[in-house]
Amino acid sequence: MRSRIDACLEGKGGETAQRGRAAELGQAYLSLSPAGRKKFLLTLAQDYGLTREAAMAVVERWRGSKEPPRALARALEPPAVRLLRAFVGVPQGVKFVVDLRAELMALGKTDASARMLSEDLRSLLGAWFDVGFLDLVRIDWRASAALLEKLVAYEAVHTIRSWRDLKNRLDSDRRCFAFFHPRMPDEPLIFVEVALVDGMAGNVQRLLDARAETSDARHANTAIFYSINNCQQGLTGISFGNFLIKRVAEQLVRDLPNIKDFATLSPIPGLRHHLDARLKNEGDSVLTAAESASLLPVTDEAKGAVAVRKLLDRPLWWEVPAINKALRPILMRLAARYLTSSDERGRALDRVAHFHLGNGAIVERLNWLGDTSANGFRQSYAVMVNYRYKLSEVDANHEAYANGRLVASREVRALAKG
Repeated sequence: MRSRIDACLEGKGGETAQRGRAAELGQAYLSLSPAGRKKFLLTLAQDYGLTREAAMAVVERWRGSKEPPRALARALEPPAVRLLRAFVGVPQGVKFVVDLRAELMALGKTDASARMLSEDLRSLLGAWFDVGFLDLVRIDWRASAALLEKLVAYEAVHTIRSWRDLKNRLDSDRRCFAFFHPRMPDEPLIFVEVALVDGMAGNVQRLLDARAETSDARHANTAIFYSINNCQQGLTGISFGNFLIKRVAEQLVRDLPNIKDFATLSPIPGLRHHLDARLKNEGDSVLTAAESASLLPVTDEAKGAVAVRKLLDRPLWWEVPAINKALRPILMRLAARYLTSSDERGRALDRVAHFHLGNGAIVERLNWLGDTSANGFRQSYAVMVNYRYKLSEVDANHEAYANGRLVASREVRALAKG
C-alpha cells in the first residue's frame, strides 16, 4: 500500500492518470480487513503527515523566495491531505473521503497523529461542503425506496418504527427537507422533519400519531421543526443545521404564505443528568420552602430533595395525579433555570439549546410531559421545549448569544425565577 500511496503523490502522467491511481488505491483500501484498514490509516497519519521540522524547513525556503503566500500554504499541506484531495475527481471519491474521516475519528481517540489528520480533513471537507455548494431537496413518499430506508436508518431523535410511521411523517401536512452534495447525490447530509400545525405543538406523541387525521397545510400557521438529524459521521464538526433551518423557513414562506411562526419541539438531553446531580449534591437548597412544603402530602420523607428523588424513581409516577401535581412546578422551574443558565464560556448548558440559541432562536416555552417515551423520561423526565425562530429577530438573537446573553421569552424567564 505504501508504494501505491507514493505513486499517487508523485502525480506522474497528468490528472487523468492521477485520478486512476487514486481510484485503484481507494478500491485496495476498501478490500482490506478492519485490521488492514487501521494499519493503512495509521501509516497515512504517522508517515505522511507534516512534522514540525519539515514545516520549519518549508517556511525558511519560502522566506528566501519571491513566491506568494498561497504557495507557502500549498507547501505546508500534509502529503496525506494532498493524497486525499485527489479523490474529489473520482466517482464516489468524496463519499470515500467522508467515510475515511469517520474511521480516522475513531482511531483519533487513542492516536494523536490520526486525530491531527482527522482535523486536517475537517478543514478540507469544510471547503468541499460549503453550504453554497449544497442542494436543498424536499423528500416525500415518492422518493426512492433506498433514500426512504436511509431516513429510517439516520433518524436519531424520534425512532421511525414502521413504514406507516414514515409515511405519516411525509404526509401532506408534514415536510422533510435535506441537504445533498452534488458529488454525493444519493446520500443526505442532514435532514429536518417539519409538522405544519395550528399553534405551538407541545407533545411529540400527539404530533407523530399516525392515526390522527391529516390536516390541510394551507390552514396551518406554524411550522414545527421536531427532528434534525446529521447523517454522515465523517462530517462531524462541519455545521449545516443552522443553514438548513433558515433555508427551510424561507422555502416554507414561499410555498405556504399562511405559515407565520417557526419553532421547534425539542428534547432537553442534558436535563435529567443535571437535575439528578443538583438534587444529590446540593440537597434541599435546590428547592424553595414552598416547594418542599408542597411535597408533604405525597411523601413521608422530611427532606425535600430526597423526596423528589424518591418520587421520580417511582414507576409511572406521572400517572398518579397528586404526585404529578406536586412535581410539575418543581421540575418546570428547574428546567427553565437550566435552559437559561450558561457555563463559564457563556454557552448554554444543554447542547441542543446551544445549537438553537446560536442559530438565533429563543427559549419560548416548556412543555410538561412533552415526550412520554422511555427516552423522553431518560433524557429530561419527559419535559420538552419550544425554541422559537422569529425571522426578523434571528440575527439580533444570534449576536446576543454570541455576547453571552441567553434569550428567553417572558414566560420562561418568569418560570426560572419561581
